[in-house]
Amino acid sequence: MIRTALACLALVAMAACAAPPGDPASRRDATVSQLPPMKVFTTPRVTQPTRSNASIADDFLNLSFVLESGRTLPVFTRFEGPVTVRVTGSAPASLFRDLDRLIGRLRQEADIDISRVRPDADASITIDMIPRRDLQRAVPQAACFVVPRVDTWQSFRRNRRSAMTDWTTLKVREKMAVFIPADVSPQEVRDCLHEELAQALGPLNDMYSLTDSVFNDDNFHTVLTGFDMLILRATYDDALQSGMDRNTVAARLPAILNRLNPRGAGVRTAPRAATPRIWIDQVETALTARIPTARRATAAKNAVTIARAGNWNDNRLAFSLFALGRLSLGREPELALASFLQAGSIYGANPETRIHAAHIAMQLAAFAMSSGQPDIAIEIVDFHVDTVRDAENAALLATLLLVKAGALDAMGKTAAAARVRRESLGWARYGFGSDAEVRSRVAEIAALIPRRREGAS
Repeated sequence: MIRTALACLALVAMAACAAPPGDPASRRDATVSQLPPMKVFTTPRVTQPTRSNASIADDFLNLSFVLESGRTLPVFTRFEGPVTVRVTGSAPASLFRDLDRLIGRLRQEADIDISRVRPDADASITIDMIPRRDLQRAVPQAACFVVPRVDTWQSFRRNRRSAMTDWTTLKVREKMAVFIPADVSPQEVRDCLHEELAQALGPLNDMYSLTDSVFNDDNFHTVLTGFDMLILRATYDDALQSGMDRNTVAARLPAILNRLNPRGAGVRTAPRAATPRIWIDQVETALTARIPTARRATAAKNAVTIARAGNWNDNRLAFSLFALGRLSLGREPELALASFLQAGSIYGANPETRIHAAHIAMQLAAFAMSSGQPDIAIEIVDFHVDTVRDAENAALLATLLLVKAGALDAMGKTAAAARVRRESLGWARYGFGSDAEVRSRVAEIAALIPRRREGAS
């Protein structure tokens, strides 16, 4: 069982930390001369929210009336009437399939009257595909973003510091622009589509307390969840309209949610402690790539300390530990493994955080393989792989399968390893994009296999 595997990992921590990288022969064995076709997801497997409607109502208000910066919004806003979407710029072919699939889900699951129109037509929402370097030069901290009242990159650049693009001045949504980098992997484009199109339609905030939503900067969920669709469906319910203040919306939400989500009416959810700004600041420092690693690691340790001082034992403590584990790899490997094990224990105890636990599992499976425990690595991967498929995270799925293929190779099961590796490469083409990036990931996983000793069978 998986608990046995994690217990074994704790015992082999020192071996895992000290394991040498794979030898060049191992890496050559794992190279691929021809990549298989890209794999794509087809049928969504949506998990419905399990929290009480009272808890969901609080989330709705905080998502709809607060910005990520902490600024409050005076009124509720949405599109009033049918919503149209167009795509401009150099869009990759994968975008249109993913966008049409998303629009279909928004129509069916959120009951929003939304459709795609031609690039030269007037549209409620413009998805503008621009070079990544241009986007990051303008907004370094954002992978993609949405802006009100503009429909071109040039208009955004001219008005970015004016009241025109200030969300707090908005009374009703009429025109939005979503800016997405055109030169990233298909999965990165799709992930941006889901979160930014949803924010163009409704919620503007991200909340670290949410466990089942893309509206969380931990980025574990990459496609809209059942919770997200419920929030959007409530946003476009006939009982609400643009211009309502928070108290008016709050008064109408219970009836709306009880009608849309009857299962949540009879559920009780324990209240969650508020997330203080000091913890958010430490986490954001830990996640910012341009900050020196030592400072980021210190911030992650501070986030863990704050979470423990607040007696949190939820996804926020687990995420603090996850960030600390990642930043400790190669620097404090024992701390990294201990952090991952603690985070995995917290995530694994809550059905809502199965995909979070799968991210931890990838790290633990890598530790197991590098410590000469390929059977444990396979057990960890097999336990989590269906959850990752359901969450439609091709990058994580490819990585887990590459680890499993490497573990099978280490056990001498070369035919099985080849089958698993081929499947992983199909997902890798969607998750990582370029052939060069895919081959780089293959080499990284192969390097985890311990160096074979002379005379070993």
